[in-house]
Amino acid sequence: MPGLAGIEHIAVTVPDLEEAVDFFTDVLGCERLYDMGRFADPDGTWMADNLDVHPRAEIDNFAVLRCANAANLELFQYRAPDQITRWPRMSDHGGTHIAFYVEDMDAALAHLVAHGVRVLGEGKKDAIGPEKGEDATFAHFLTPWGQLLEFVSYPYGRAHADDRTRRAWRPDAS
Repeated sequence: MPGLAGIEHIAVTVPDLEEAVDFFTDVLGCERLYDMGRFADPDGTWMADNLDVHPRAEIDNFAVLRCANAANLELFQYRAPDQITRWPRMSDHGGTHIAFYVEDMDAALAHLVAHGVRVLGEGKKDAIGPEKGEDATFAHFLTPWGQLLEFVSYPYGRAHADDRTRRAWRPDAS
């Protein structure tokens, strides 16, 4: 792709924008940069033509957050006549999760627990396969509205990097 430089943002539609912003800022430490406000095209087809949503869909507001040294995060709150309100599971088409790199998995998970966040499974798990490495771990957790998120940590690298010149992104990589 000519000119591709990287991922600039990830966008997620949430049921309650302020609840989501509060979670990402108060619990995960992201920074709210700005809001874009309401957008709708009550008589036209802009929403269908440009976003492939119902033409009467409305964006109540959306906020742009910065989460440490990573891509920006856009949080949208929509209303639409044909809106599906059940959060997709990872096994559903369109199922997604966002993974955040943390330097200290134990401290990060303790922080989540202190904030009443539901950590899934047994919490910290050892990485497997090409993601293995000394102290390489991961853990999944849920936001208050049911979105799956993940923490990953691999302070000494991952197995896949042993024989490659191009490695997966991580915060301290050059």
